[in-house]
Formats: sequence, C-alpha cells, structure tokens
Amino acid sequence: MNKLLMEENDRLQKQVSHLVYENGFMRQQLHSASGTTTDNSCESVVMSGQHQQQQNPTPQHPQRDANNPAGLLAIAEETLAEFLSKATGTAVDWVQMIGMKPGPDSIGIVAVSRNCSGVAARACGLVSLEPTKVAEILKDRLSWFRDCRCHDVLSLIPAGNGGTIELMYMQTYAPTTLAAARDFWTLRYTTSLEDGSLVVCERSLTSSTGGPTGPPSASFVRAEMLPSGYLIRPCEGGGSIINIVDHVDLDAWSVPEVLRSLYESSKILAQKMTISALRHIRQIAQETSGEIQYGGGRQPAVLRTFCQRLCRGFNDAVMGLRMTVGHLWVVTVWRIVFPALLVRFLREHRSEWADYGVDAYSAACLKASPYAVPCARPGGFPSSQVILPLAQTVENEEFLEVVRLEGHAFSPEDVALARDMYLLQLCSGVDENAVGSCAQLVFAPIDESFADDAPLLPSGFHVIPLDPKTDGPTANRTLDLASTLEVGPSGSRPVNEADGNSYNLRSVLTIAFQFTFENHLRDNVAAMARQYVRSVVSSVQRVAMAIAPSRLSSQMVPKPLPGSPEAHTLARWICRSYRIHTGAELFRVDSPSGDAVLKQLWHHSDAIMCCSVKTNASPVFTFANQAGLDMLETTLVALQDIMLDKILDEAGRKILCSEFSKIMQQGFAYLPAGLCASSMGRPVSYDQAIAWKVVNDDDSNHCLAFMFMSWSFV
Repeated sequence: MNKLLMEENDRLQKQVSHLVYENGFMRQQLHSASGTTTDNSCESVVMSGQHQQQQNPTPQHPQRDANNPAGLLAIAEETLAEFLSKATGTAVDWVQMIGMKPGPDSIGIVAVSRNCSGVAARACGLVSLEPTKVAEILKDRLSWFRDCRCHDVLSLIPAGNGGTIELMYMQTYAPTTLAAARDFWTLRYTTSLEDGSLVVCERSLTSSTGGPTGPPSASFVRAEMLPSGYLIRPCEGGGSIINIVDHVDLDAWSVPEVLRSLYESSKILAQKMTISALRHIRQIAQETSGEIQYGGGRQPAVLRTFCQRLCRGFNDAVMGLRMTVGHLWVVTVWRIVFPALLVRFLREHRSEWADYGVDAYSAACLKASPYAVPCARPGGFPSSQVILPLAQTVENEEFLEVVRLEGHAFSPEDVALARDMYLLQLCSGVDENAVGSCAQLVFAPIDESFADDAPLLPSGFHVIPLDPKTDGPTANRTLDLASTLEVGPSGSRPVNEADGNSYNLRSVLTIAFQFTFENHLRDNVAAMARQYVRSVVSSVQRVAMAIAPSRLSSQMVPKPLPGSPEAHTLARWICRSYRIHTGAELFRVDSPSGDAVLKQLWHHSDAIMCCSVKTNASPVFTFANQAGLDMLETTLVALQDIMLDKILDEAGRKILCSEFSKIMQQGFAYLPAGLCASSMGRPVSYDQAIAWKVVNDDDSNHCLAFMFMSWSFV
C-alpha cells in the first residue's frame, strides 16, 4: 500500500503544480479585470496593499464584506491553492514522523513540519469508502476530534461547481487547567477538481485575509488555522485516497513556558488531529464492510457515542463547565512519568489507587433514591475488578469496556453497599511506541441496565507528554512536601550527556473527579472529594516511581530543590520564626522530630503559605500547606506561577503595603478580615490574617509567611 501511496503522491505533486499555476494566472486576470472598473479610491487601496505585501510576505487584502460572495470566493480559491501546495507539494518542509507502525496494517504515511510558522502535520491513507462519504465524516469534526468542544456553521453560501463556502466557529478544550482554551473563526470551502477529486479546505479569517469578523470569545484565546484540509481522490474499483493537512498557530507565547511545548509540537498535533481523522475514517470503513464485529448487541455508532460522551464529560470537568450538575475537584500534577505505562497500570490495578467507599457512593447516586448514602467513607476495603470488553479500535489504541467492581460487606452498616458496581471506562494511548501520543483513562458509574442514553458523569486521568528538556535545571521550582522527586543527584542530566533515551521526558497529569450531591450535603461531599483526590494523587505519585524503568527508579530519590531547604527544615523555620516574632506557638508539637513538625504544618486547618521576598520583583508563592493549596485551588507545582498581588484585592494590597515596613522591622503584623481570590478567580473570605518573616538558622531573611484564618469560598 505504501508503494501505491507514494506513486499517487508523485502524480498529485505534478498535478498541484499545474493547478497552482492556473490558479495564479486566473487570479491575475481577475485582478486586471476588476482594476478597469474601480475608482481612484480603490486604486489607492490596491497600491497600499501592494506596499504592505513588500514589507510582509503575508498577503494583505482589503476588508471583504461578509455579504459579498465574490469576496469570500476569492478567499476560498486562495485557500484552495495554498492547501494543495501543502497537501502534495513542498510549501512546507515535511519530515516523516518516526514511530509510526509500518506494514500492511499501517494507517498511512504521516509527516510533520519542520521550521515553519505554527505547527503542521500531513498524512496520506487509503480507505474503502467513497469520497463523498469520507468528506461527510471528516467535516463532522465533533465525531472524531476529541478536543473539539463545539463546531458550528454560522453561514453557508453556494459556490461554483456545486461547492459550498461555510463560515465556521470552533471551540477546543484546553489540555490543562493552567492555560486558556483556544477557538477558531474560519472559512471552509468544499469543491471538486477536474480529475474528480473532492477537496475540503479551511483557513482562519483574520485582518490579513479579509472577510467578516468572527464572534467574540471572552474566555478563549483566538488561534489561527492556516490553510488546511482534505484532498480525497477516488480509486479505480472503489475506495479513496485521502491527503490530510492540519496547520495551526496556537499562540504558544501566551501560555506558561513549561507548557509551551504542548502548543509547539507538530507531533502532538499529528496524534490529536491528523492521525485521529485517518483512524476514524478507517474504523468506520471496516465497520461498514463488516470486518469488525462487536459483542453485547450494541451498534458501532452507539459505542462511538459513548466514547465521545466520556471524553467530552471529562474535558468539561477539567474546564469547570459542569459545576452546576456535580461537585468537581481538579488537580494538575507534574511528574516524570511515562503516559502509556502509567495509564495501563492504573487501568489494570484499580485497587492500588481507588477507594471502595467512594466508588460505592458514586454507584448509589444512580439509584432511584440517589442520596441514600449520606457521604462516602474513604478508606474502604479494596474490591476486585473484572474488565468486560465492549469495543476497541482497529489498531487497539483505544478500548471501551465495562468494569465490574465486586462488592464486599465487612460490617452490618456496609450491607447496603455490598453489591457489584459497574463503570463504563475508556482507555486510550497505551501504545508506548506512539510518538507524541497522549494517554487517558476515563470512567463513569453506570447501573446494570446500561441504557444507550444512560447519564454519564466521567472522572479520570489524562497524561500528556512534554518535549524532552535538554537544557539545565529550570530556574524556578516549587517545594513538594508530598513527594519531592527528581532525576539524578543534581536535578537534571548534563547538557553534554547523550539523550538517546527518554529518561528526561516529563508529562502533565490532569486528574478530575465529579460527584453528585444534594445542596444540604454539599460541604460533606466537598470534604470527601478533597480527601479522596489527595489520596489519589499520593497513590499515583507512588505508582509512578514504582513502575518507572529500573535506571530511572534508582535515581528518583527525595531531595531538596536547588536553593531551597529540605521540607522539614522549612517547616521548622516557619514555626520557629512565628514563635520568635509573636511569642506564641503556631501549634503544639507532639514530637520534636522534623517529620512531626512537617506533618502538623501540612495538615494545619488554617491556610499557611510562603512567598519570596525579592527587591524589584513581585512576591511569588513558593510553598503552601494543604489548606493553602485548597484556598488557592492549585497544586504545589503550579504554585510558583501565582503572585501574591494577584490573589489580594485592592484593599488587601493597600493594607499589606502599609504594614510591610512593620513586618520587616517588628517581624510580624496582623491583617484585618478581607477578601482574596483563588487561582481560578473564585472569591475567598477570611476572618483574619497574620504575616511574619521566616528566618533561617543564621537569622537571615528567607521568605515571608502568611496564615489566613477561618477562610471560606464566597
């Protein structure tokens, strides 16, 4: 098949060169014709556009009226020409993507961009579906692009050759909770070529392309889709050859540096969009031909809908879009983990991290009296699981299954919970050889009936690999009291050491759990959720270290961060400084050992946090206990991105400024009740706060500590 695809690609390259030449000639003729009917003001606009084009290689066009089909058609034809030059030509410097499975079962030839504006990916594959059916499936982006939140056609205009021009608005999900999601405002052009090929091409409408202005998006960052699309050529005897190009600019500079590789990786784009589209088409083709048989009496379309609902429900949870229907707790953890290996272990060994009591609560919420269980009791006995497969994709990169959790009763009050429970579970990305592939495990409780329209409230894990870091250790790190893990004794490998392996890979692990509740039980369920997620995070950290390859595992040892004291030393400094400055104890220490002080500080009921004290720099948080993390709605790793002046309101900032000299001279100051904001923007009230200097063993200033007492979300 690869030989056939390469021959077809060569033929199409010659064809596209001819088409691009003809397209350029026709545009020149059209511009010449229109120039004879324009007035002087139009000539001045054209001359201005020509001058701008000399300064900027990106063509600048006059603003085109949204109600002018001719103007939109001109944009569409330009998009077509540029797309074809990428699909079968050399407009982009393509390099073959490594790690793709070769042989007759391969989905096709995949390439990624190198040194181009934005990120791009290209694929070519052969499927046993007719071009019109392929185009219909690919245009339904919600059905196969898991990161697509909404995809709406806001306007449809007929074009020549039976084609159409559509104005599209698309929202995507953010890969983590630490950066805003992206949206796109595009023109999509569907047309046919002279040889019978079908083309669907698309690009963003911007000030440089002209065309109407898209809808506003207050909570989204507007990204740009550069000419992209699908070239679908019919094959003799049936079937189609598909050329796919995805080319986007995700405005990577607007996200934190540590996340930037997620927005600059053409490999991740290839896995999420380009390869996903080919796999989806191939899956439907094999289902249509009867090559794939599913058990359980479920239709393939129903099973695909379950997969989509699980993914969308989890993504909505991460974006905080389901707060009206259930309690949500989301945490993002940074660790050196291997996505496929970790997710596979979490799937096969649920008892290592899950809690039977919490599972029982979630299952009870599906009953006719859903709130018969007042609240879960974390710490229940582990339950065994039986995995019942429902469906899997052609290349086995995704599994849909039902998990039966066998119930147990160890006391009379647990008899009501001693029944088997069921989860609908989706597992994907467990192929360790897939380059740039994300991995996820998403599940939702279901009842025994398992109806096609069963309500789903998904929870789970999503792991995204980051590009390897080849430079030295990062300048800013955060103290992790739960488990400070790093590679090697110095925190990173030397720059000149060979990077032939993936031991220096990093990943982003996002965990989201959702629970239903009645209003009068909200606080109880919220407390249970916080406790449960802490337990899950701790378990996953332990698992990540245990399953790491032997070389990495041997080097993953607790260590202090560069320039920071060890955890128990910092805890001792905080308590000692509080006693010196205020004359009172922060808390009664049960044991003089450093571990005991650290444990009591970590579990203190008031929110305690430390921030840096630097000249000519905004104070940045460097540590918080568990209550502090809950108040800020963040994690120890993400804490370093939060500045003190961003969480205080204007009144709080003024009070702190007026008391700052007192704090530095006297050592502490009490702050009155007030309001602040979490990292998610939620208002937080507190009855009183105290700020004090933290000094080290040499009585030198180390940082500034705050304690917010009796805090709560407003």
